[in-house]
Amino acid sequence: MSQGLAIVGYGKMGKLIESFAPEYGFDVRAKFSGGSNPGGAGLSHETLRGIDVAVEFTTPVAAPVNVQRLAVLGVNSVVGTTGWFEQLPVAREAVAHAKAGLVWAANFSVGMNVFMQAVTQAAALFAKHPEYEAWGWEIHHSAKKDAPSGTLKILAEQMKTAGYARPVSLSSNRAGAIPGTHEIGFDSGADTITLRHTARSREGFARGALQAARWIAGKKGFYEFKEILGELR
Repeated sequence: MSQGLAIVGYGKMGKLIESFAPEYGFDVRAKFSGGSNPGGAGLSHETLRGIDVAVEFTTPVAAPVNVQRLAVLGVNSVVGTTGWFEQLPVAREAVAHAKAGLVWAANFSVGMNVFMQAVTQAAALFAKHPEYEAWGWEIHHSAKKDAPSGTLKILAEQMKTAGYARPVSLSSNRAGAIPGTHEIGFDSGADTITLRHTARSREGFARGALQAARWIAGKKGFYEFKEILGELR
């Protein structure tokens, strides 16, 4: 039997998630756009009746309100909006208080999350060699709101956590319809090492979000996507 899915943010990602949802055992029973959900007001027990999980891809301003509202209503969520992560502690508290479930990520691509692990390992190795300086760069479509991307910021944070304490120069570009490219590099007088992830389309993000939605259904707790990678199916 299919599980009920709500799509909060019915833009390009929301429509793509809707197209793949049946493959992951979901029936899309509710869709919310900015116009139908101002300030989270469209989310209610009535509009979310029969919903097991909500997938949230909106804006940095809307996401925190939506996350807290979904938790209060007892609906587990998968959140792919970026640019609001400084409010994660508040979201975590709301989810814990409501005894709900949530999976968040700056990027739901399985390939990107493996790339993050590779970057973290490289940073730990280069941390021991002070002659190597580092940079991070990303480019996305012109409609993307935040820059640098949430993914690039998290990559830089993970490098620091891995022990790379030197500055990492970050830069961004916005143009056209590019789904997303992220690059981390290390440079010395002798050589350059570059690690790059290029998304060919938004499909990987949508499928990863649906895998996360299937995983979080019926569970409680606050998780980052990379924490559950090994349990996905």
